[in-house]
Amino acid sequence: MGEFSPFHWMIVALVILVLFGGRKIPEVMKGLGQGIREFKEGMRGGDSPTTPPASTTTTTPPATAPPPSTPEPKP
Repeated sequence: MGEFSPFHWMIVALVILVLFGGRKIPEVMKGLGQGIREFKEGMRGGDSPTTPPASTTTTTPPATAPPPSTPEPKP
């Protein structure tokens, strides 16, 4: 009773096909594969990042002029 027979797997596959449809299954599997890949990379400590690191040089923002001062009204 603890094992699935091939008949059980066919029923599970049929239910998945009915729920998601034929076009949606490849997208679901792609997302699942990417999730597993990211999980494995996280378990390794992220030694190899998927995106190249940003430039290490820092740039200073351009100097901005202070807002113009308005003269105070005289009483």
